[in-house]
Amino acid sequence: MQKEYRLSKNQIKPLAEGYGLCVVSDLITVEGQLVGYAYREEPEDEADSGWRFLAGSESDAYIDNTKNFSVLEVNVVANYDEGIIDLLDEPVGAEFDRGEDGVFLDAND
Repeated sequence: MQKEYRLSKNQIKPLAEGYGLCVVSDLITVEGQLVGYAYREEPEDEADSGWRFLAGSESDAYIDNTKNFSVLEVNVVANYDEGIIDLLDEPVGAEFDRGEDGVFLDAND
């Protein structure tokens, strides 16, 4: 079954180009939730930015099903949630939770 993303290709603007690929939850790209948790791990290959974006409300069962995620350009995710743009230059190991006020907080603090 083909995923039905909330944004079409012609709605994607150049907001954060050149960062490479990331893994993103369908709760963001299909269901329209904002990024609630973002972390950067060691990239798997040259095209991978290492960024992983979750809504933060995913259950363990949801996370365990790889069909609930997409590999997309970071720029695409920035179009769903511009709030991630300020995080993108953070190093591997960075983790952020979105607070109730909508601001990302360093999850390692």
